[in-house]
Amino acid sequence: MMRAAVITEPGGPEVFAIREEPDPPFGPEDALVAVHATALNRADLLQRIGRYPGPPGTRDDVPGLEAAGTVLAVGERVSGWRPGDRVMALLGGGGYGSRVAVHGRMLLAVPAPLELTQAAAIPEVFLTAYDALVEQCGLGAGESVLVHAVGSGVGTAAVQIAAQLGCRVFGTAGSPEKLARARELGLEVGIDYRDQDFAEVVRRETGGRGVDVVLDVIGGEYWSRNVDALALCGRMVVVGTLSGPRTELDLGPLMRKRLRVRGTVLRSRPLEEKAALTQAVSRHLLPLFASGRLRPVVDRTFPLAEVAEAHRYMASNANFGKIVLLHDPPE
Repeated sequence: MMRAAVITEPGGPEVFAIREEPDPPFGPEDALVAVHATALNRADLLQRIGRYPGPPGTRDDVPGLEAAGTVLAVGERVSGWRPGDRVMALLGGGGYGSRVAVHGRMLLAVPAPLELTQAAAIPEVFLTAYDALVEQCGLGAGESVLVHAVGSGVGTAAVQIAAQLGCRVFGTAGSPEKLARARELGLEVGIDYRDQDFAEVVRRETGGRGVDVVLDVIGGEYWSRNVDALALCGRMVVVGTLSGPRTELDLGPLMRKRLRVRGTVLRSRPLEEKAALTQAVSRHLLPLFASGRLRPVVDRTFPLAEVAEAHRYMASNANFGKIVLLHDPPE
């Protein structure tokens, strides 16, 4: 039996209950992982209120899109992993349980310098940021990028990845403190969205050219200014819609600038696509974690029993980086 934070009914943070639940079934291509820690994501808040059900094969009442822990057992078709290995993984759900079944191709080795608590803050945001910037937008050395919400998990990952690629990084946040901390990760030009127009700042700092890439997690409210901020033949990728999914669209600037706009999500993608992205991250990012050139950013940790408080904290937008849940006691 595993210990899990279970959504008893759609609603506020108080609907969580800590329960003993059956271990998840795992097949011949899966590994059974004892979860030490998971990390919160905005999708968890939506799942809690009944607005973001998990993909087929996952439980709607046990959220958790990532985990770090140790392998307990492997299926007969799994190669390269054995019991005791320290691993982390992107999940379709279930990270709020103390055991999770993970397809063998979705496992990532935890680099030696990192603790499992730190590793839990990596999979969702670094895979999302790498996919958005590199796979979707082809961001390369010498280019410029605007990252919105640089204090978020995806934001802190994207700033670091872009900086390691040799890019000039612009970013928005709602406080000088978050912008200052993001500068330690590689942010060059910080923009406080409360009293600055980010499109105007970008135009001024680039001599009117604009940035090559925009990574947007805000959505509708930022559409027109994102377009204004982009350079000729610029690219934008939308990975979130915190301000809502709808906007009024003027196609003129899109056409005149020859812009490319893509939307992306990870959770609903087929296994083959997610496994390919996992392997790309293993090749290109894990060595940077091992050397300390990339690092997970953990804001606060909460024991699993305080999952409701962790959700309230995330809803407050006070965090810089990831909020991590610790299975107590960890296996």
